[in-house]
Amino acid sequence: MSDIHNLPAQYTEYRNPLISRYASKQMSSIWSEQRKFSTWRRLWVALAEAEAELGLPITETQLEELRANVDNINFPLAEEYERKLRHDVMAHVHTYGDLCPSAHGIIHWGATSCFVTDNTDVILLRDSLLLIQARLLDAMRALAEIAKKFRDLPCLAFTHLQPAQPTTVGKRACLWLYDLVLDMEDLQHRLNTLRTRGLKGTTGTQASFFALFNGDHAKVRELERRVNQKMGFSESFAVTGQTYPRKLDSKILDVLSGIAQSTHKFATDLRILAHRKEMEEPFEKNQIGSSAMAYKRNPMRSERICSLARFIMSLQNSPPATVATQWFERTLDDSANRRLVLPQAFLALDAILILLRNVVDGMVVYPKVIEKNLRAELPFMATENIMMAAVAAGGDRQELHEHIRQHSHAAGAIIKQEGGENDLISRLEADPLFAGINLDATLDPSLYVGRAPQQVDEFLEEIIAPIFSKFKNITAEKQDIHC
Repeated sequence: MSDIHNLPAQYTEYRNPLISRYASKQMSSIWSEQRKFSTWRRLWVALAEAEAELGLPITETQLEELRANVDNINFPLAEEYERKLRHDVMAHVHTYGDLCPSAHGIIHWGATSCFVTDNTDVILLRDSLLLIQARLLDAMRALAEIAKKFRDLPCLAFTHLQPAQPTTVGKRACLWLYDLVLDMEDLQHRLNTLRTRGLKGTTGTQASFFALFNGDHAKVRELERRVNQKMGFSESFAVTGQTYPRKLDSKILDVLSGIAQSTHKFATDLRILAHRKEMEEPFEKNQIGSSAMAYKRNPMRSERICSLARFIMSLQNSPPATVATQWFERTLDDSANRRLVLPQAFLALDAILILLRNVVDGMVVYPKVIEKNLRAELPFMATENIMMAAVAAGGDRQELHEHIRQHSHAAGAIIKQEGGENDLISRLEADPLFAGINLDATLDPSLYVGRAPQQVDEFLEEIIAPIFSKFKNITAEKQDIHC
């Protein structure tokens, strides 16, 4: 027997399943300690460079020392400093300074903690959104192929989860795809309007930088512009308190939740279609659906999408509460909440989009079952065409309507009460009012899908093609499903 006291910590401490089971290493890396604190240092370098460029006494030797140690982080030392100082930013200032003795005194010159914490968060949010964008595009490309391939395959449509006028499998795929198009529009807006906190000082007044440059307003503004440019941004928020407006977090969570909502809808539809045996997610050769029921083919990937999506949608509630309780220039009750909500929302969505691509890439469609299910309901849907044909042949519309109503209810009773087949067509064939009407000709499913195939073509050409053209070089590395 193993001694539990000697087991590695991964087996004796809680591990976040978003890291151990679901999300990619790429997304996990974005929110890692290494990325976070090396970005702090890049910001300190950018600040020092810009201050030197604008005349403050900072030497090239000091700058070179800072640049050389951006990624060289002594984490145990930083933790020791934080235990002593009870301040994470100052702990890392000292840790960085110990490596850069000549530059120790100019690190963080004029800045407040939120210069590194908030601007780093904006950079991590940007990088995370770009990875989500790539994964979303890949999933959209896969869905577009499904829509194109099955553009004209008739299937039963549902309203109120009850059989309704037929559509096509391709048209239904366009519905899923269009939800993601709308999400992409929101994501693009967020990326295009993303801006830094900039250099705003302790309460947003830039007082410290104003003093550093002896009351030179133009230099303070130029300092902020240069630091923004060095970090890859064209602008910062016009005014802030101590932090950037927490509205940004709320709006980003709205985007993430929106994508989660769309994927939940898709996965739920697929689960229902799997129940009807019309479509299903990929099922691997050695995959076990149930420990007891060996025949089971459970839609576990789609179920996981729904589960993770529900988690993200629940996280959407936190940022608005934070926005609402940020008194005056800032309160610190945002900090712990944001450490949880922001990375976990992105990690969960990353996992969802990996699953979504896997499901769509391997989606299985069963045309024969789709046709069988459609034909079981089609006689009811054909009745209007049958009635119009009978009227054209000289029948009385109202009398025909009544006969169809009675026959339909009788056929429905056979189905529901006796478990029998739909015999509506046989009943109509035996009714003299419908003599001479080619009833079989009214049962061609393609007669009832309207412009669905053409809508697919138009949608793919007019809406989807321009998106794929615009982002043709953006893709994400394909990920295996962990388990």
